[in-house]
Amino acid sequence: MAEGGTEDLPSLQEPQLRPVDITPSGGWDNFYHWLCCVCVVTFDLELGQALETVMPADYALSDSEKANICYLAFPDSNSGCMGDTQYHFRIRSSGTGMGGTGVRHSRDHYGAPAVLLPDSGHYYGFVYFRQAKDADIKRGYFQKSVVLVSRLPYINLFTYLVQKIAPEYFSSGLPSLELADSIMYNINQWPHPHPGDTLQLPLLGFIVQLRVPMKTDKPTQVKTGYEVSVKSPTLVTIPSIHDLELYMALQPILDKFELIWELVLTNQPIVVMATSPTVCSNMVQALVSLIHPLTYAADYRPFFTIHDTEFKNYTTRTQTPPQVILGVTNPFFAKALDHWPHIIKAGDHTSSIANGAEEYRGASRGRSLEGELKPGLHTKYKPLLQKDKMFLRMLGSYKAGGGGGAGGKRPLEALNVMIKKQALQLTTGFITPLEKYIASLSPLTKNVNLWRPPPQLAPFNVEQFLHILEGLGTQIMATIKGNWIDLYRNFLTSPNFVAWYNARKDDANQKLRLFYLDMFSKADIRIWLQGKTEAEVVDLYLQVKYCLYCLVSPSHPS
Repeated sequence: MAEGGTEDLPSLQEPQLRPVDITPSGGWDNFYHWLCCVCVVTFDLELGQALETVMPADYALSDSEKANICYLAFPDSNSGCMGDTQYHFRIRSSGTGMGGTGVRHSRDHYGAPAVLLPDSGHYYGFVYFRQAKDADIKRGYFQKSVVLVSRLPYINLFTYLVQKIAPEYFSSGLPSLELADSIMYNINQWPHPHPGDTLQLPLLGFIVQLRVPMKTDKPTQVKTGYEVSVKSPTLVTIPSIHDLELYMALQPILDKFELIWELVLTNQPIVVMATSPTVCSNMVQALVSLIHPLTYAADYRPFFTIHDTEFKNYTTRTQTPPQVILGVTNPFFAKALDHWPHIIKAGDHTSSIANGAEEYRGASRGRSLEGELKPGLHTKYKPLLQKDKMFLRMLGSYKAGGGGGAGGKRPLEALNVMIKKQALQLTTGFITPLEKYIASLSPLTKNVNLWRPPPQLAPFNVEQFLHILEGLGTQIMATIKGNWIDLYRNFLTSPNFVAWYNARKDDANQKLRLFYLDMFSKADIRIWLQGKTEAEVVDLYLQVKYCLYCLVSPSHPS
């Protein structure tokens, strides 16, 4: 497993892959709508972490993807993870790959929230790692991981699936072709994940029931985790395929909730340091979810190691840290990333916030007697927004002198709902002026003319928008005071804004094209063509053809 150090990283060698070819006659098409592949990673005395099996056997992972999966499939050695450990990671996709959960099956996801769309540029890996003493093994330990690889960020669903699959796989005696056959064939029978559908998915004698969210869904108090039916023990319900237990994940930094939200909103570089990959991956995923319904558009790595192919890019001191959120566990990073502007020390989640959270210190960073950062957020960033003390009191984590109890007597589910609601109110309130400005950029329908090019949204004028905001004064966000104008300035230069604006622009232009086509369909073409030249008629034909092409190819750039 990974050790801290500065020497050149060794190249990953690969043992002979154990072939597990159980391809059905109809192929793996349904399987690919959910997962890309299932990997088994083992520890080889000569090679270190090595890829033992890939199922389906012909799934095309590049060499760098294989290397990253191998290194991320085991916790860092210094974390001392004995027994079973679960977490997830996200890596950059360097090859085209085969199968779905990507662009090939993007039509599955029409109507899905942007945060749940397949990520064609990255893979998500869901790890179940087991380490146990074994005298029959030369090294003295059994060390192996099962990794589900997908392009879908269904965190809760795939975390549960690997939790069911891996122990069965380990206990059945490797390699188990029968078990692999059962798992793969079960998933290959699943219907496609269409938004709005409630599905019952068979897996190893259980039925997993879930609903695929739609972007039009209203925020609800959805439970996290999963529930086993009392009447039918084989029926397992997953209330949400992606919502996290935000309170447990963010507990050490809840006293700086608005500040954390600012940093995530504006894509500031953040590193999360924890003692286990479970803690750091959950916290990183929780951070990027704070700006929902906005999609976090910069890179983020729930679990990151020194063996990652981008390690040198993130640790160099010759340039500004990139806009990325990293989750790390190797103590080497405490020194390698100490120049990063925003560091979160996860600490021990079992302790109270009063004991764990570090107060904001402006230009200094608090350190323990041993020289390590104390649990909490460490930054020189000056917050633009004031704390919402009422929210912190409701959480039970605020007192006049700072700190407080660990959520008081409120049940965990209620705390999760409160945090999600607060984040949603902040983000939707922040987006509202932007949405109104975007609406003002749309041309009036009375000015649409078939003999002119299809109408488009006017360009976004930053200074004009900020001038409008200045006229609103304190009405921007009445519940929380602060320097909202500067926060908007920071946001308008961030990847989050670029992604949001491009999506809104494409959506607005698509609606304008629909209006243009509707206008064309209702026109009396014989009258319209009278007195027009051949060139004008050809132009009209090309404009209509372009609009139709954009409707059937939504990914086509405007």
